[in-house]
Amino acid sequence: MRRGWGGRGGWQQADQPPADDAAAWFSGRLPDGWFTEAPVVAVDREEIWVVGTLPALEGEFADDAERGAAESGRISRFREQTRDERIEIARQAEHRYRRKVAWGARLGDTEEMFTTLSVPVMTRLRQPERKVLDTLVAAGVARSRSEALAWAVRLVGEHADTWLTELREAMTRVDDLRAQGPDLA
Repeated sequence: MRRGWGGRGGWQQADQPPADDAAAWFSGRLPDGWFTEAPVVAVDREEIWVVGTLPALEGEFADDAERGAAESGRISRFREQTRDERIEIARQAEHRYRRKVAWGARLGDTEEMFTTLSVPVMTRLRQPERKVLDTLVAAGVARSRSEALAWAVRLVGEHADTWLTELREAMTRVDDLRAQGPDLA
């Protein structure tokens, strides 16, 4: 029985190659001049995000709305001009890391992600948790329970960032200790 992407039983986390070097790989692979600094590269089990900062706009703008429109237009131009190269780089990265690649660009106060995954997550919620989601829907904060759950997860992520960072670091230390453990084969 094969495992991984094409095998029975679907995706297996243990079958994925590590992506610890993804930020370095993208920094080395991206063409010079695309971004003003090394892109931010974020990795999870399904996707790699690559978000770069574009060169600042020149000129004066009447207000923040006009500046925002210009920033959005510049990001759109970057997206169109780099499409073929980004597709080729993503294809190589997807082969290397077995994860989809999503691109984004930042300019001033504007950040836009291009095509990203929306991954279904199955969960069982008891009535008190469902009531929270239903309240968010009834109040117009979200259009559905799914959107309400995504909103709640984003809110927790924003307010628990320090704790989540410490938790991820601790998990990395556990992985390092496992790798140093005895060879039982």
